[in-house]
Amino acid sequence: MFGFDIAIISGAVPFIQPYFGWDELQLGWGVSSLLVGAIVGAFGSGVLTDKYGRKKILIVVALFFAFSCAATAVATSSVFFILARLTGGLAVGAASVLSPMYVAEVAPAKNRGTLVAIYQLTIVLGILISYTINYTLHDLENNWRWMFASGVIPSVVFFIGLFFIPESPRWLYKAGRKREALVVLTRIGGSEMANSEISEIAESLKVNTTSATIAELFKPSSRKVIAFGFVLAVFVQISGINTIVDYAPKILLAAGVKIENALLQTSLIGLINGLFTLVAIFLIDKAGRRMLYLVGSLGMTVTLLLLALSFYLELSGIFTLICILLFIAFFASCIGPAFWTLVSEIFPNRIRGKAIAFASFTQWIFNFFVVLLFPHFLASVGGAATFLFLALMAFLQWLFTYLYLPETKGKTLEEIEKLWETKK
Repeated sequence: MFGFDIAIISGAVPFIQPYFGWDELQLGWGVSSLLVGAIVGAFGSGVLTDKYGRKKILIVVALFFAFSCAATAVATSSVFFILARLTGGLAVGAASVLSPMYVAEVAPAKNRGTLVAIYQLTIVLGILISYTINYTLHDLENNWRWMFASGVIPSVVFFIGLFFIPESPRWLYKAGRKREALVVLTRIGGSEMANSEISEIAESLKVNTTSATIAELFKPSSRKVIAFGFVLAVFVQISGINTIVDYAPKILLAAGVKIENALLQTSLIGLINGLFTLVAIFLIDKAGRRMLYLVGSLGMTVTLLLLALSFYLELSGIFTLICILLFIAFFASCIGPAFWTLVSEIFPNRIRGKAIAFASFTQWIFNFFVVLLFPHFLASVGGAATFLFLALMAFLQWLFTYLYLPETKGKTLEEIEKLWETKK
């Protein structure tokens, strides 16, 4: 649903823009309004999940997904459409915090990276499904309405499925429900692993078992890891991934591709996204997060430079498509899964809920500005300058990774917490 909601708009753009009579900046607001909701949903969910747990808030999120899909489909005015998108954004933002947090808190250390990467795989699966729906429905009357309405079905499946998962053992322990936490951990990894992890959880929380305040995120003891998460969240957006996800048909149209071909080629982008996320699932707990970030950032830099060159020299739409596919391949096999894995695991137990919310909140803010401004800059300064700027951001991401990113593979959440205590 996360992937579906952020990407279904891409195929609807060529149809909703004339329907509502939007200019380029209004179009940017129509697309990016979901991200304003995501900003609120990301930060608000961090507060709520520390109080009520991961599972209950996820159930509410599923209902928000279903309502927003239905409301967007029946919108007859710009105001109603944007309000529906804002509601969907609340769900997307909350899901971006709660889902990787939950997975990280229930997963054994040895395969936590793989399991969080599968979370990323489901995002790109949602993107691929939305692209396929967009292409399939593009010839129908009221096509964009059916595109959005199709999201109600997986929302309901998500809602039902949530009643069959246990609560996070780390949240249960922190809430004083220690016996229930032990039962869940035993169910996951056996009694030996459960007893070992319970001891580590107790050790990490012995100084303070109360919920952290937002102010505590910025105390000297937490400032270093919070700053690190902030920088990761900024770069993952300003290096350009959601310009491709949200505006792929528009980019291809600007390169001279016809609308029906642009929508079909966008489905190919979704397929490459999914296939290369599978690659990440096999690599993330073997090669590690740091190596994936170094390779992915460098690959994205090169492909964005080639994309800028394709617009500058007015090369064929096929060359533009190849550049986009290579960019997606590097992001999907390296950066996307590694980012969510790092964000889900680097923060200490006592502040994890609010810290992940802060990192997700940050990436949604920068996602909003990138998606809002991209169509304006594509039209005003051209593709060459726009993608050159994104290439520079991808290179700065590589440089930050090379200088500062530690390796976290194979470590328990509590061992990673100690890593930050010793890191200068």
